[in-house]
Amino acid sequence: MDRHPGIHGRGEPGRSITATVWRSPLHGVSTPDAGRPAVVDGTDFDRRRAGQQGWGAMRVGTTGTTEAAGRAGTPGRRATHRLVRVLGAGVAAAALAACANVPAEPGATATLDTGTSAASSGGQADPGLPERLAAEVSADAAYAHLQELERIADANDGNRAVGTSGYDASVDYVVGELRAAGYEVQTPSFDVRTFTSNDARLTVADAPVPTEVLSFSPATPPGGLTAPLSVRARAPQDPTPGCEAEDYAGMPAGAIAVVERGVCPFGQKSQLAGAAGAGAVIIVNTEDAALPATLEDTPEVVPTASVTRSAGAGLQDGQQATLLLDTTIEQQTSRNVIAETTTGDPDRVLVAGAHLDSAPEGAGINDNGSGSAALLEVAQKLGPAPPAGQQVRFAWWGAEEIGLVGATKYVEGLSEPDLARIALYLNFDMVASPNPAYLVYDGDDSDGLGGQAGPPGSETAERVLTDALVAAGVPGPEGTAFDGRSDYGPFIDAGVPAGGLFTGAEKQKTPEQAEKWGGTAGQSFDPCYHTACDRLTNIDRTALDRNLTAMGSAIGRFAVDLTGVPAR
Repeated sequence: MDRHPGIHGRGEPGRSITATVWRSPLHGVSTPDAGRPAVVDGTDFDRRRAGQQGWGAMRVGTTGTTEAAGRAGTPGRRATHRLVRVLGAGVAAAALAACANVPAEPGATATLDTGTSAASSGGQADPGLPERLAAEVSADAAYAHLQELERIADANDGNRAVGTSGYDASVDYVVGELRAAGYEVQTPSFDVRTFTSNDARLTVADAPVPTEVLSFSPATPPGGLTAPLSVRARAPQDPTPGCEAEDYAGMPAGAIAVVERGVCPFGQKSQLAGAAGAGAVIIVNTEDAALPATLEDTPEVVPTASVTRSAGAGLQDGQQATLLLDTTIEQQTSRNVIAETTTGDPDRVLVAGAHLDSAPEGAGINDNGSGSAALLEVAQKLGPAPPAGQQVRFAWWGAEEIGLVGATKYVEGLSEPDLARIALYLNFDMVASPNPAYLVYDGDDSDGLGGQAGPPGSETAERVLTDALVAAGVPGPEGTAFDGRSDYGPFIDAGVPAGGLFTGAEKQKTPEQAEKWGGTAGQSFDPCYHTACDRLTNIDRTALDRNLTAMGSAIGRFAVDLTGVPAR
């Protein structure tokens, strides 16, 4: 989950490289990965599956991005208890009778037994696909992916953040799993600024105050910046605290401005304060919790840090303070992972995505290993050639945690025709929080949660996902603001309808939510959000199972039937 709601990172212009290139809607860009092999094992693109339909005879060298599948997956064992739960006993018995168990070849990944031959792009969609996919996906299999992601983090300095070896290893793992399931895989590259915080300290009136640097904050001088605090706009007296130039009028030159979180981007607050002469900015959170946030690529900002609500309440105008921020900003190249089915209508594509990177503070097993692992399990069980009416494109985005960069670069790199072919985007970011909520993006703003209504069709995604959660055993799913906080942001900005599931981050569970969902009222949905404790111990297995089942149902539904999603 991105550190700052409502702000979409744009990254930097891609580098030009010399290589055999093509344009593909899987890419979103027309240049291959710079300096990365075409496949994990270093071999060129191949097409070993007889009768495979795809992008035609593409050829790439060692700088390409297509990673070809060696073989198709084979059916595995049925999850009978989930089939009964989703379909009912009578229908489940009939479905099970129609689905023969075929032993998997050694090392193969089990895929959904559709009971039909693979449909071509013009083939017949199977209306039974949603129920079978919902029954077939396995929370145990998704959890095994999470175990591997934690192992990767542990072997790579404790995280899987973009720009690190841990992220690269995560990409390679997902690519390998998809190839084993029979998919062709692409890993389009994009340029991205990366951020490292080496130290962050705040002292006020000679007493230390816990603080956290905002990503992409400039560093202070090596010894820190010592200056008086200048407490500026605060809610509720000011409904837009720190968002206008007049909020900083009369501030002493070089002071450390103190402003509350709210309404406008953090980068805007820092930029305005700097223009008014502030030497630094401290953002006070509206929650009594840490505020991991980002300035993104806002120009002319000053060193910026955050404090909790309770710590901020003790900051007084004129107090002497010293802020020390030691930060590093670098330009790097990262990758997305893209794979799609070879069946279904290529002119109305369903895209399902999850971000693969963690925050730098930890392994990111809930945020967003959970969404990535669940999506990988759905892709493996669906298989590359299902009897679908629409092509299904799976995406694992990079650099979400620093401003939705991978998804944004992908959308911005699509041609107008390729963008128009995307019928719907579904996003899965944090689906196994330890004190879980069961939330669906409020696609039509009918809940009035302070977000926005999505493009037409988003309300259909909300309804289908809500129904899928209820069928999976969730009492009373609720809406969550469509505020652009995750990778759906650039899609809705481009006019693509979207939806998704979310089990909550830093906000606290209400007594009413605890009564119907269980868990602890007054505690964050994920107390380990963006911290080192976001590990396997931070995963709620029931939430993972329920959301995974709902994902299978919804992805299967839209793969065979886009009723309610208007053509664009």
